[in-house]
Amino acid sequence: MVADVDIVCPAPGVPETHAVIEAAVAAGRPLRTEIDLAYEWEQLRPGGARPMLAVTGTDGKTTTTMLAAHLAAGAGHRVAAVGNTETPLVAALAEPVDLFVVECSSFRLAWIDSFRAEASAWLNLAPDHLNWHRSLESYIAAKARMWRHCRPSDVAIGAADDPTVMTHLRECAGPTRTFGTTGADYHLVGDVLVGPGGPIAPLDSLPRSLPHDITNTLAASALVLESGLGTADDIARSLPSFLHPAHRIEPVGEIDGVRWFNDSKATTPHAALTAIRSFDRIVLLAGGRNKGLDLGALASEHRRIVAVIGLGEAADEVIAAFAAHCPTAAAGSMSDAVATARRLAAPGDVVLLSPACASFDWYPDGGYPARGDDFRRLVAAMSPATSAQRAS
Repeated sequence: MVADVDIVCPAPGVPETHAVIEAAVAAGRPLRTEIDLAYEWEQLRPGGARPMLAVTGTDGKTTTTMLAAHLAAGAGHRVAAVGNTETPLVAALAEPVDLFVVECSSFRLAWIDSFRAEASAWLNLAPDHLNWHRSLESYIAAKARMWRHCRPSDVAIGAADDPTVMTHLRECAGPTRTFGTTGADYHLVGDVLVGPGGPIAPLDSLPRSLPHDITNTLAASALVLESGLGTADDIARSLPSFLHPAHRIEPVGEIDGVRWFNDSKATTPHAALTAIRSFDRIVLLAGGRNKGLDLGALASEHRRIVAVIGLGEAADEVIAAFAAHCPTAAAGSMSDAVATARRLAAPGDVVLLSPACASFDWYPDGGYPARGDDFRRLVAAMSPATSAQRAS
Protein backbone atom coordinates (compact mmCIF):
# COMPACT_ATOMS: atom_id res chain seq x y z
CA MET A 1 0.00 0.00 0.00
CA VAL A 2 1.24 3.48 -0.87
CA ALA A 3 0.32 4.72 2.61
CA ASP A 4 2.87 2.32 4.13
CA VAL A 5 5.97 3.57 2.26
CA ASP A 6 8.35 6.36 3.29
CA ILE A 7 8.53 8.07 -0.10
CA VAL A 8 7.20 7.58 -3.64
CA CYS A 9 9.77 8.09 -6.37
CA PRO A 10 7.96 7.83 -9.72
CA ALA A 11 9.71 7.25 -13.02
CA PRO A 12 9.58 10.30 -15.32
CA GLY A 13 6.92 8.71 -17.50
CA VAL A 14 4.40 8.38 -14.65
CA PRO A 15 1.98 11.33 -15.00
CA GLU A 16 0.50 13.49 -12.27
CA THR A 17 -2.86 11.85 -12.82
CA HIS A 18 -1.65 8.28 -12.20
CA ALA A 19 -3.45 6.39 -9.44
CA VAL A 20 -0.22 5.85 -7.48
CA ILE A 21 0.49 9.59 -7.48
CA GLU A 22 -3.04 10.39 -6.37
CA ALA A 23 -2.78 7.77 -3.61
CA ALA A 24 0.52 9.22 -2.40
CA VAL A 25 -0.95 12.71 -2.24
CA ALA A 26 -4.05 11.45 -0.41
CA ALA A 27 -1.90 9.58 2.11
CA GLY A 28 0.50 12.46 2.61
CA ARG A 29 3.46 10.41 1.36
CA PRO A 30 6.38 12.51 0.00
CA LEU A 31 6.86 12.45 -3.76
CA ARG A 32 10.50 12.70 -4.92
CA THR A 33 12.27 12.51 -8.28
CA GLU A 34 15.62 11.02 -9.16
CA ILE A 35 17.44 14.35 -9.49
CA ASP A 36 16.25 15.31 -6.00
CA LEU A 37 17.43 12.09 -4.37
CA ALA A 38 20.69 12.18 -6.33
CA TYR A 39 21.29 15.77 -5.27
CA GLU A 40 20.85 14.87 -1.59
CA TRP A 41 23.16 11.86 -1.89
CA GLU A 42 25.77 14.03 -3.59
CA GLN A 43 25.73 16.40 -0.62
CA LEU A 44 26.96 13.49 1.54
CA ARG A 45 29.89 12.71 -0.74
CA PRO A 46 33.24 12.38 1.07
CA GLY A 47 35.32 15.38 0.10
CA GLY A 48 32.28 17.51 -0.63
CA ALA A 49 29.58 17.84 -3.25
CA ARG A 50 30.52 18.66 -6.81
CA PRO A 51 28.96 21.71 -8.50
CA MET A 52 25.92 21.44 -10.69
CA LEU A 53 24.55 23.55 -13.54
CA ALA A 54 20.90 23.13 -14.58
CA VAL A 55 18.85 23.78 -17.70
CA THR A 56 15.10 23.73 -18.22
CA GLY A 57 12.69 25.03 -20.85
CA THR A 58 10.14 23.72 -23.29
CA ASP A 59 12.63 23.52 -26.15
CA GLY A 60 16.40 23.52 -26.47
CA LYS A 61 17.18 21.79 -23.16
CA THR A 62 19.30 18.98 -24.53
CA THR A 63 21.33 21.13 -26.90
CA THR A 64 21.99 23.79 -24.26
CA THR A 65 22.87 21.14 -21.67
CA MET A 66 25.31 19.48 -24.04
CA LEU A 67 26.76 22.84 -25.11
CA ALA A 68 27.28 23.98 -21.52
CA ALA A 69 28.98 20.65 -20.78
CA HIS A 70 31.17 21.06 -23.86
CA LEU A 71 32.19 24.60 -22.88
CA ALA A 72 32.96 23.54 -19.30
CA ALA A 73 35.02 20.62 -20.61
CA GLY A 74 36.91 23.09 -22.78
CA ALA A 75 37.76 24.97 -19.60
CA GLY A 76 39.44 21.85 -18.23
CA HIS A 77 36.64 20.21 -16.24
CA ARG A 78 35.56 16.58 -16.32
CA VAL A 79 31.85 16.94 -17.03
CA ALA A 80 28.76 14.71 -17.12
CA ALA A 81 25.63 15.86 -18.98
CA VAL A 82 22.84 14.14 -17.05
CA GLY A 83 19.17 14.20 -16.04
CA ASN A 84 16.79 14.11 -18.97
CA THR A 85 19.63 12.78 -21.14
CA GLU A 86 20.68 9.18 -21.67
CA THR A 87 22.22 9.22 -18.16
CA PRO A 88 20.13 10.02 -15.07
CA LEU A 89 21.92 12.11 -12.45
CA VAL A 90 21.63 9.28 -9.94
CA ALA A 91 23.50 6.94 -12.32
CA ALA A 92 26.40 9.38 -12.73
CA LEU A 93 27.24 10.00 -9.08
CA ALA A 94 29.92 7.32 -9.07
CA GLU A 95 31.58 8.66 -12.23
CA PRO A 96 35.02 10.34 -11.98
CA VAL A 97 33.76 13.81 -12.90
CA ASP A 98 34.00 17.16 -11.14
CA LEU A 99 30.89 18.85 -12.57
CA PHE A 100 27.32 17.89 -13.54
CA VAL A 101 25.17 19.71 -16.09
CA VAL A 102 21.59 18.60 -15.42
CA GLU A 103 18.85 18.72 -18.04
CA CYS A 104 15.70 19.30 -16.01
CA SER A 105 12.42 18.21 -17.58
CA SER A 106 9.17 19.17 -15.90
CA PHE A 107 8.77 15.48 -15.00
CA ARG A 108 11.98 15.59 -12.97
CA LEU A 109 11.28 18.98 -11.42
CA ALA A 110 7.66 18.38 -10.45
CA TRP A 111 8.31 17.06 -6.95
CA ILE A 112 11.78 18.24 -5.96
CA ASP A 113 12.39 19.15 -2.31
CA SER A 114 16.04 20.18 -2.34
CA PHE A 115 17.63 20.14 -5.80
CA ARG A 116 19.46 23.32 -6.78
CA ALA A 117 22.38 24.36 -8.95
CA GLU A 118 25.17 26.92 -8.75
CA ALA A 119 23.81 28.38 -12.00
CA SER A 120 20.59 27.46 -13.76
CA ALA A 121 18.95 28.62 -17.00
CA TRP A 122 15.27 28.63 -18.03
CA LEU A 123 15.22 28.87 -21.82
CA ASN A 124 11.56 29.37 -22.76
CA LEU A 125 8.01 28.32 -21.96
CA ALA A 126 5.24 27.10 -24.25
CA PRO A 127 2.41 24.58 -23.76
CA ASP A 128 3.70 21.01 -23.65
CA HIS A 129 3.14 17.68 -21.92
CA LEU A 130 -0.51 18.44 -21.25
CA ASN A 131 -1.02 14.67 -21.46
CA TRP A 132 1.21 14.36 -18.35
CA HIS A 133 0.44 17.48 -16.31
CA ARG A 134 -3.03 18.29 -15.02
CA SER A 135 -2.92 21.74 -16.62
CA LEU A 136 -0.67 24.34 -18.17
CA GLU A 137 -0.41 25.95 -14.74
CA SER A 138 0.91 22.69 -13.30
CA TYR A 139 3.49 22.49 -16.10
CA ILE A 140 4.69 26.05 -15.43
CA ALA A 141 4.84 25.43 -11.69
CA ALA A 142 7.04 22.38 -12.24
CA LYS A 143 9.49 24.36 -14.34
CA ALA A 144 9.62 27.14 -11.73
CA ARG A 145 10.66 24.67 -9.02
CA MET A 146 14.17 24.69 -10.48
CA TRP A 147 14.70 28.04 -8.73
CA ARG A 148 12.78 27.24 -5.53
CA HIS A 149 15.81 26.21 -3.48
CA CYS A 150 18.43 28.61 -4.83
CA ARG A 151 21.03 29.78 -2.32
CA PRO A 152 21.98 33.47 -2.16
CA SER A 153 25.11 32.68 -4.19
CA ASP A 154 23.28 30.74 -6.95
CA VAL A 155 22.70 32.58 -10.22
CA ALA A 156 19.34 32.26 -12.01
CA ILE A 157 19.43 32.91 -15.76
CA GLY A 158 16.29 33.57 -17.79
CA ALA A 159 15.15 34.34 -21.34
CA ALA A 160 14.63 38.11 -21.58
CA ASP A 161 11.92 37.82 -24.23
CA ASP A 162 9.76 35.22 -22.44
CA PRO A 163 7.19 36.86 -20.12
CA THR A 164 6.54 33.73 -18.08
CA VAL A 165 10.21 33.06 -17.49
CA MET A 166 10.81 36.70 -16.55
CA THR A 167 7.91 36.68 -14.07
CA HIS A 168 9.53 33.82 -12.17
CA LEU A 169 13.05 35.21 -12.56
CA ARG A 170 12.00 38.40 -10.81
CA GLU A 171 10.89 36.30 -7.82
CA CYS A 172 14.37 34.81 -7.30
CA ALA A 173 16.06 36.01 -4.13
CA GLY A 174 19.64 35.70 -5.41
CA PRO A 175 21.50 37.20 -8.36
CA THR A 176 19.84 36.97 -11.77
CA ARG A 177 20.96 37.36 -15.38
CA THR A 178 19.09 37.47 -18.67
CA PHE A 179 19.94 36.35 -22.18
CA GLY A 180 18.54 37.29 -25.58
CA THR A 181 19.73 38.70 -28.86
CA THR A 182 18.96 42.22 -27.62
CA GLY A 183 17.98 43.89 -24.37
CA ALA A 184 19.61 41.32 -22.08
CA ASP A 185 22.73 40.85 -19.97
CA TYR A 186 24.00 38.27 -22.47
CA HIS A 187 23.27 39.48 -25.99
CA LEU A 188 24.51 40.00 -29.53
CA VAL A 189 26.33 43.15 -30.61
CA GLY A 190 26.87 43.07 -34.35
CA ASP A 191 28.60 39.75 -34.95
CA VAL A 192 29.86 39.24 -31.41
CA LEU A 193 28.36 37.46 -28.39
CA VAL A 194 28.67 39.77 -25.39
CA GLY A 195 28.10 39.40 -21.65
CA PRO A 196 28.32 41.71 -18.65
CA GLY A 197 32.09 41.23 -18.65
CA GLY A 198 32.51 42.15 -22.31
CA PRO A 199 32.96 40.16 -25.56
CA ILE A 200 32.66 36.40 -25.35
CA ALA A 201 33.11 35.05 -28.87
CA PRO A 202 32.56 36.02 -32.51
CA LEU A 203 29.35 34.77 -34.08
CA ASP A 204 31.26 32.95 -36.79
CA SER A 205 32.81 30.70 -34.12
CA LEU A 206 29.44 28.96 -33.72
CA PRO A 207 29.22 25.80 -35.82
CA ARG A 208 25.68 26.90 -36.78
CA SER A 209 24.02 30.28 -36.19
CA LEU A 210 20.27 29.93 -36.61
CA PRO A 211 18.37 32.28 -34.26
CA HIS A 212 17.86 29.66 -31.57
CA ASP A 213 21.52 28.57 -31.84
CA ILE A 214 22.51 32.10 -30.82
CA THR A 215 20.21 32.24 -27.78
CA ASN A 216 21.15 28.70 -26.70
CA THR A 217 24.82 29.69 -26.91
CA LEU A 218 24.21 32.84 -24.89
CA ALA A 219 22.44 30.78 -22.20
CA ALA A 220 25.19 28.13 -22.11
CA SER A 221 27.86 30.82 -21.96
CA ALA A 222 26.06 32.51 -19.08
CA LEU A 223 25.95 29.22 -17.16
CA VAL A 224 29.69 28.71 -17.48
CA LEU A 225 30.71 32.31 -16.85
CA GLU A 226 28.32 33.08 -13.99
CA SER A 227 29.32 29.91 -12.15
CA GLY A 228 33.00 30.81 -12.50
CA LEU A 229 33.69 27.50 -14.22
CA GLY A 230 35.20 29.01 -17.35
CA THR A 231 36.30 32.20 -19.07
CA ALA A 232 35.32 33.95 -22.29
CA ASP A 233 38.58 32.70 -23.82
CA ASP A 234 37.60 29.12 -22.92
CA ILE A 235 34.24 29.59 -24.60
CA ALA A 236 35.64 31.18 -27.76
CA ARG A 237 38.16 28.36 -28.08
CA SER A 238 35.60 25.58 -27.51
CA LEU A 239 32.59 26.74 -29.54
CA PRO A 240 33.80 25.75 -33.04
CA SER A 241 34.17 22.08 -32.08
CA PHE A 242 30.65 21.64 -30.67
CA LEU A 243 28.59 18.99 -32.47
CA HIS A 244 24.84 19.55 -32.46
CA PRO A 245 22.83 16.51 -31.39
CA ALA A 246 20.94 14.61 -34.07
CA HIS A 247 17.29 15.17 -35.00
CA ARG A 248 17.40 18.92 -34.31
CA ILE A 249 17.26 20.81 -37.64
CA GLU A 250 19.84 18.32 -38.84
CA PRO A 251 20.82 18.63 -42.53
CA VAL A 252 20.48 15.21 -44.12
CA GLY A 253 20.94 15.88 -47.83
CA GLU A 254 20.52 18.05 -50.89
CA ILE A 255 18.83 16.58 -53.94
CA ASP A 256 18.13 18.48 -57.18
CA GLY A 257 18.60 21.82 -55.46
CA VAL A 258 16.30 20.95 -52.54
CA ARG A 259 17.75 20.80 -49.01
CA TRP A 260 16.35 18.23 -46.57
CA PHE A 261 16.34 18.69 -42.77
CA ASN A 262 15.50 16.25 -39.98
CA ASP A 263 13.92 17.99 -36.97
CA SER A 264 12.18 14.93 -35.56
CA LYS A 265 12.88 16.11 -31.99
CA ALA A 266 10.34 18.92 -32.50
CA THR A 267 7.39 17.30 -30.73
CA THR A 268 5.48 20.54 -29.99
CA PRO A 269 4.24 23.42 -32.17
CA HIS A 270 6.61 25.75 -30.29
CA ALA A 271 9.61 23.62 -31.25
CA ALA A 272 8.43 23.21 -34.85
CA LEU A 273 7.95 26.97 -35.21
CA THR A 274 11.56 27.48 -34.16
CA ALA A 275 12.64 25.36 -37.12
CA ILE A 276 10.10 26.88 -39.51
CA ARG A 277 11.38 30.39 -38.75
CA SER A 278 14.84 29.32 -39.85
CA PHE A 279 13.84 29.02 -43.53
CA ASP A 280 11.77 30.88 -46.14
CA ARG A 281 10.38 28.26 -48.57
CA ILE A 282 9.42 25.03 -46.84
CA VAL A 283 7.69 21.80 -47.70
CA LEU A 284 6.67 20.84 -44.17
CA LEU A 285 6.17 17.31 -42.90
CA ALA A 286 4.21 17.51 -39.64
CA GLY A 287 1.94 15.34 -37.53
CA GLY A 288 2.05 12.22 -35.40
CA ARG A 289 0.48 11.72 -31.99
CA ASN A 290 -0.69 15.06 -30.63
CA LYS A 291 0.13 15.73 -26.97
CA GLY A 292 -3.02 17.75 -26.40
CA LEU A 293 -1.63 20.89 -28.05
CA ASP A 294 -3.03 23.36 -30.59
CA LEU A 295 -1.49 22.43 -33.94
CA GLY A 296 -3.24 25.37 -35.55
CA ALA A 297 -0.43 27.53 -34.13
CA LEU A 298 1.83 26.19 -36.88
CA ALA A 299 -0.07 28.24 -39.45
CA SER A 300 1.10 31.47 -37.84
CA GLU A 301 4.12 31.13 -40.15
CA HIS A 302 2.16 30.00 -43.21
CA ARG A 303 3.94 32.52 -45.46
CA ARG A 304 7.08 30.43 -45.16
CA ILE A 305 5.28 27.23 -46.18
CA VAL A 306 4.85 26.21 -49.83
CA ALA A 307 3.23 22.83 -49.11
CA VAL A 308 2.31 20.66 -46.12
CA ILE A 309 2.24 16.88 -45.73
CA GLY A 310 0.30 15.55 -42.76
CA LEU A 311 1.66 12.55 -40.87
CA GLY A 312 0.09 9.94 -38.63
CA GLU A 313 -2.84 10.36 -36.26
CA ALA A 314 -2.75 14.18 -36.39
CA ALA A 315 -2.54 14.46 -40.19
CA ASP A 316 -6.04 15.91 -40.48
CA GLU A 317 -5.32 18.54 -37.79
CA VAL A 318 -2.18 19.67 -39.59
CA ILE A 319 -3.89 19.77 -42.96
CA ALA A 320 -6.82 21.74 -41.55
CA ALA A 321 -4.41 24.36 -40.18
CA PHE A 322 -2.89 24.99 -43.62
CA ALA A 323 -5.72 24.17 -46.03
CA ALA A 324 -6.48 27.84 -46.72
CA HIS A 325 -2.85 28.75 -47.30
CA CYS A 326 -1.04 26.16 -49.44
CA PRO A 327 -1.29 22.73 -51.08
CA THR A 328 -1.65 19.87 -48.60
CA ALA A 329 -1.51 16.09 -48.69
CA ALA A 330 -1.78 13.24 -46.21
CA ALA A 331 0.82 10.47 -46.02
CA GLY A 332 0.24 6.90 -44.92
CA SER A 333 3.91 6.26 -44.07
CA MET A 334 7.20 8.09 -43.90
CA SER A 335 8.14 6.61 -47.26
CA ASP A 336 4.95 8.05 -48.73
CA ALA A 337 5.66 11.42 -47.09
CA VAL A 338 9.19 11.62 -48.48
CA ALA A 339 8.06 10.68 -51.98
CA THR A 340 5.30 13.30 -51.88
CA ALA A 341 7.70 15.94 -50.58
CA ARG A 342 10.12 15.25 -53.42
CA ARG A 343 7.30 15.73 -55.91
CA LEU A 344 6.13 19.01 -54.37
CA ALA A 345 9.52 20.63 -53.68
CA ALA A 346 11.20 22.90 -56.22
CA PRO A 347 14.87 23.93 -56.42
CA GLY A 348 15.62 26.38 -53.63
CA ASP A 349 13.01 24.88 -51.30
CA VAL A 350 13.65 23.16 -47.99
CA VAL A 351 11.94 19.90 -47.04
CA LEU A 352 11.58 19.99 -43.27
CA LEU A 353 10.49 17.13 -41.03
CA SER A 354 9.37 19.08 -37.96
CA PRO A 355 6.36 17.13 -36.72
CA ALA A 356 5.09 19.20 -33.73
CA CYS A 357 3.84 15.85 -32.36
CA ALA A 358 5.11 12.74 -30.65
CA SER A 359 6.03 9.74 -32.79
CA PHE A 360 4.55 6.79 -30.97
CA ASP A 361 1.76 6.21 -33.49
CA TRP A 362 4.18 5.19 -36.27
CA TYR A 363 7.24 4.41 -34.11
CA PRO A 364 5.94 2.94 -30.85
CA ASP A 365 9.26 1.43 -29.79
CA GLY A 366 11.78 4.00 -30.99
CA GLY A 367 10.21 7.40 -30.46
CA TYR A 368 11.45 10.50 -32.24
CA PRO A 369 14.97 9.06 -32.91
CA ALA A 370 13.45 6.18 -34.87
CA ARG A 371 11.29 8.63 -36.82
CA GLY A 372 14.31 10.80 -37.64
CA ASP A 373 16.46 7.82 -38.55
CA ASP A 374 13.78 6.55 -40.91
CA PHE A 375 13.50 9.95 -42.57
CA ARG A 376 17.29 10.22 -42.88
CA ARG A 377 17.51 6.75 -44.42
CA LEU A 378 14.81 7.48 -47.00
CA VAL A 379 16.46 10.75 -48.02
CA ALA A 380 19.85 9.06 -48.32
CA ALA A 381 18.31 6.40 -50.53
CA MET A 382 17.22 9.12 -52.99
CA SER A 383 20.56 10.92 -53.19
CA PRO A 384 22.54 10.70 -56.44
CA ALA A 385 25.60 9.43 -54.58
CA THR A 386 23.62 6.57 -53.05
CA SER A 387 22.05 5.69 -56.40
CA ALA A 388 25.47 5.67 -58.10
CA GLN A 389 26.92 3.40 -55.41
CA ARG A 390 24.05 0.96 -55.87
CA ALA A 391 24.49 0.97 -59.64
CA SER A 392 28.18 0.11 -59.30
